[in-house]
Amino acid sequence: MPLLKAKLALNSMQADQVLKVVATDPGSERDFHLFVEQSDHQILDFQKDERAYSYWIRKG
Repeated sequence: MPLLKAKLALNSMQADQVLKVVATDPGSERDFHLFVEQSDHQILDFQKDERAYSYWIRKG
């Protein structure tokens, strides 16, 4: 669900704007990295701790 919400948010953003996404699903790490490889977007930063996975994604 975080990836779907991120895609929808990115669709409404201007190029070069940055979206921060916080997810709790361990599978999101794989999903978000694959997503940006297949798009014009870029992960600027990625952090994980024992509770969450945080992504800063620049819209391409």
